[in-house]
Amino acid sequence: MFTKSDIEKYFTGEKSESLIFIALGMAGIILAILFFFFFKTSLHKGMAVPFACIGLIMGITGLSVYRSSDRLRIENVYAYDMNPLQLKEKELPRMKKVMKNFQLLRWVEIFLLAAGLGLYIYFIRDFRSGFWRGFGFALAVMAVVALTADYFAERRGKIYIRGLESFVK
Repeated sequence: MFTKSDIEKYFTGEKSESLIFIALGMAGIILAILFFFFFKTSLHKGMAVPFACIGLIMGITGLSVYRSSDRLRIENVYAYDMNPLQLKEKELPRMKKVMKNFQLLRWVEIFLLAAGLGLYIYFIRDFRSGFWRGFGFALAVMAVVALTADYFAERRGKIYIRGLESFVK
């Protein structure tokens, strides 16, 4: 049976994971700064680009989820008792869209992983192309990190959406 505590649990989990996204994003940006300004080899400069770009995206995404989690939690817990139709008409479609976005994100992240591995393997023996080797390596690493984080968020979303669907029937 789907309860208010299930709603609380979902959004608390979202908020907690958003802090992980923020931390991973900040770590990527810090690594990018270190690699670009302090290590200064072409390999490290290549690694700096994906760490900075994907780190920035992860940080912004985490911040966005963090800022909206409490509001959505409160709205949906209130709707559970006072306006259950809102869960059917607003929250369920929102979650279906979120789940569809996870599918798209998964394919983008798999593509980035393959591209990163491809670049790294292609340039592994060409030491004059350290930039591209580093770029490929960091791209693959960040894609794996994003895939892993999104896997757990998607898994939690599937449980929540099943509960919502059982409640609004």
